[in-house]
Amino acid sequence: MNLWQEFISDPVIFISFTGLAIVIGLCIFYAVYFLYKIGHDEQQAK
Repeated sequence: MNLWQEFISDPVIFISFTGLAIVIGLCIFYAVYFLYKIGHDEQQAK
Protein backbone atom coordinates (compact mmCIF):
# COMPACT_ATOMS: atom_id res chain seq x y z
CA MET A 1 0.00 0.00 0.00
CA ASN A 2 2.99 2.28 0.53
CA LEU A 3 3.72 2.24 -3.20
CA TRP A 4 0.14 3.33 -3.96
CA GLN A 5 0.35 6.21 -1.47
CA GLU A 6 3.63 7.34 -2.98
CA PHE A 7 2.12 7.19 -6.47
CA ILE A 8 -0.78 9.41 -5.44
CA SER A 9 1.25 11.87 -3.35
CA ASP A 10 4.20 12.41 -5.74
CA PRO A 11 3.12 14.63 -8.64
CA VAL A 12 6.13 13.71 -10.81
CA ILE A 13 5.28 10.00 -10.77
CA PHE A 14 1.56 10.68 -11.20
CA ILE A 15 1.99 13.04 -14.17
CA SER A 16 4.59 10.78 -15.80
CA PHE A 17 2.39 7.70 -15.68
CA THR A 18 -0.70 9.68 -16.69
CA GLY A 19 1.13 11.06 -19.72
CA LEU A 20 2.45 7.62 -20.58
CA ALA A 21 -1.06 6.16 -20.37
CA ILE A 22 -2.39 8.89 -22.69
CA VAL A 23 0.38 8.28 -25.24
CA ILE A 24 -0.13 4.50 -25.18
CA GLY A 25 -3.89 5.01 -25.49
CA LEU A 26 -3.41 7.24 -28.53
CA CYS A 27 -1.05 4.69 -30.11
CA ILE A 28 -3.61 1.92 -29.62
CA PHE A 29 -6.42 4.11 -30.96
CA TYR A 30 -4.55 5.04 -34.13
CA ALA A 31 -3.36 1.46 -34.72
CA VAL A 32 -6.96 0.19 -34.52
CA TYR A 33 -8.19 3.13 -36.63
CA PHE A 34 -5.53 2.48 -39.28
CA LEU A 35 -6.31 -1.24 -39.43
CA TYR A 36 -10.04 -0.50 -39.63
CA LYS A 37 -9.53 1.93 -42.49
CA ILE A 38 -7.36 -0.58 -44.38
CA GLY A 39 -9.99 -3.30 -43.96
CA HIS A 40 -12.82 -0.98 -44.91
CA ASP A 41 -10.97 0.25 -47.99
CA GLU A 42 -10.28 -3.30 -49.17
CA GLN A 43 -13.97 -4.13 -48.91
CA GLN A 44 -14.88 -1.06 -50.99
CA ALA A 45 -12.39 -1.99 -53.73
CA LYS A 46 -13.95 -5.43 -54.30
